[in-house]
Amino acid sequence: MNVGDRVRLLTGREEGIVTRLLDNDLVEVAIDNDFTIPVLRREVVVVAAEERKAFGQSASSVAAEKKAAASGAARAAQANKPAATAQKPAESPPTAAAPKAAPVQKGLYLALIHQSPELLALHLVNHTDRDVLFTYGEETAEKYRALAADKLPAKTASKPLGHWHLKDFDKWPASVFQLLPHQLNDSTPYELLTKRVQFRAASFYTSRQPNVPVLQREAYLFQLDEKPAAPAVVAPDKLAETLQQQLSGNAPAKPAAVAPPPVPAKAITAPPHEVDLHLEALRPEAATEEPLSNTAILKLQLDAFEDTLSRALATNMHEIVFIHGSGNGTLRKELHKLLSRNKDIKFFEDARKEKFGYGATLVRLK
Repeated sequence: MNVGDRVRLLTGREEGIVTRLLDNDLVEVAIDNDFTIPVLRREVVVVAAEERKAFGQSASSVAAEKKAAASGAARAAQANKPAATAQKPAESPPTAAAPKAAPVQKGLYLALIHQSPELLALHLVNHTDRDVLFTYGEETAEKYRALAADKLPAKTASKPLGHWHLKDFDKWPASVFQLLPHQLNDSTPYELLTKRVQFRAASFYTSRQPNVPVLQREAYLFQLDEKPAAPAVVAPDKLAETLQQQLSGNAPAKPAAVAPPPVPAKAITAPPHEVDLHLEALRPEAATEEPLSNTAILKLQLDAFEDTLSRALATNMHEIVFIHGSGNGTLRKELHKLLSRNKDIKFFEDARKEKFGYGATLVRLK
């Protein structure tokens, strides 16, 4: 039994959502009429997905979902009304076609979905083509508490990361995410993104989306990887004209940014046909320095291998030989593992044994 599971009470017909595991024998359950109660584990049973598929949703579940949608819509309308008219009864608006919601662009999102009219579940939605490593925590009164960490594949959503009550909206903690996109064999490294989300009533109720991607449910949606717009740039040849406008008083109040001079690209040099990965070849001064650990030596050798291989591919070399030695075979095994995953490698094999013995690998590049 886990947080987020739908359960049925054995002593009645009520169903609810597990919101907390209090101890080994006790769980907290949010009943569909929006109040939470502690229940012994032996007095609840998980509602299996096969059961709901075969027999359909219970009447209470259907009523709860309808009530959740109506309740959320009412709050959104109430939040948009002026304070002076908030107490007046709502008049029936004229019938009109609802505007079609704009499609949600690719990105990483925090989605809050109604489990019941007053209970919301938090999900991380990966609406991109890359995998994402993430951590999730909550911050209350400047105290951070880490709660989850996992890998989220592309076009998927996480399990519920938490359950919050609308009645406690003013007490909700800030959600803190650390996000690191990842794609195998990608040529561009990604930056770690840290996002802190503190909810405000004015923006929360206007963030509802009728059908969020991946989850295919109505939810309150917040983008986590949104980047600020780039400032305006003035080319160097326009700088004199811009300064003249500023001096004459015809320029905007804020001066535009000036484009930095272009940085010449560094030429990539082709590596030698044979590359020696032994420590004494990579760092001749290592003999006079403090000895490195086996882990540090292996990391140094793998870094040199990846740098050399990338330069060989960039300069369109046809083949290259990596001399790794025989030894215990650890370096050879790691090199072969990396080569087998690289789509730019045609094949690799042991180099000429009469010259290198079993201590070198020949790599043919595409």
